[in-house]
Amino acid sequence: MIRTAIRGVGLALPKRVVPNSELEERLETSDAWIRQRTGIAQRYVAGDDETTASLGEAAARAALDDAGIDIDAIDLIIVATSTPNNTFPATAVDIQCRLGMHHGAAFDIQAVCTGFIYALTTADTYVRAGLARRVLVIGAETYSRILDWNDRRTAVLFGDGAGAVVVEEAHGNGLTSDTGILAAHLRSDGRHKEKLYVDGGPSTTQTTGHLRMEGREVFKHAVGMITDVIEQSFATAGITGQQIDWFVPHQANRRIIEASAKKLGIPEEKVVITVDRHANTSSASIPLALAVAVQDGRIGKGDLVLLEAMGGGFTWGALLVRW
Repeated sequence: MIRTAIRGVGLALPKRVVPNSELEERLETSDAWIRQRTGIAQRYVAGDDETTASLGEAAARAALDDAGIDIDAIDLIIVATSTPNNTFPATAVDIQCRLGMHHGAAFDIQAVCTGFIYALTTADTYVRAGLARRVLVIGAETYSRILDWNDRRTAVLFGDGAGAVVVEEAHGNGLTSDTGILAAHLRSDGRHKEKLYVDGGPSTTQTTGHLRMEGREVFKHAVGMITDVIEQSFATAGITGQQIDWFVPHQANRRIIEASAKKLGIPEEKVVITVDRHANTSSASIPLALAVAVQDGRIGKGDLVLLEAMGGGFTWGALLVRW
């Protein structure tokens, strides 16, 4: 049977690092409070010459290099973002041009923090359907552009960055030992829209708007929703949490990550955490964490990796992949 295997990873971060101490100077907050509530120590913030497209391009080039694949071998580019360079065209088309790719197709997916899971699942569908052999999947964000920097409830939580993976067609026997994506489950529920949203848009205010969040409500729903789709993925693949080699969750809040891992029976030492250095980079957080864990040697060939995320909408999803 056809599987979709990850062949390369890459990341890109803005030049500027903003530690918690810098936010103490402009907001009624403290480094100790931010670390205790979120686990965040710093974040990266894009400069005037850095955009979602430029960060996505850099991450894509790194992933292509890691895979040893030229852009001419890519059939499709999917970009997960909720901070596009333009309302249209898609940021994926912008990145396609920057990479010198003049064939195939490119489009964006918008599922907020779950965007990368949605994009990777979409890439898997294209590959298994025979519509693409190799796909470049990118998560890229510049959330600093939609933050209200006077709102201490949200300004301390987010950062900018991009991560990318190259996936390609592989073949397996329909077993959990196969290399590639083994299971994926996506969900959404629009009843929760007002709990995490941006208060602007072309059709409503004709402005970009700012991110607004009911933090306690998001936290209350997060662990239950996340574990729900993960358990469905386990059932599809016929495995348990004890068989997971690495858990790479969306990097929103360390307390949510730890609570989810505990509920699933995944040991702390198997959890990849980068929220301390990157903060919440929305759809970029999972590919960023993946790239870090691959580059430092934690994730290796044959490992069973669990990815999960939850974002505004609400959207949420989980994906199992054999490295």
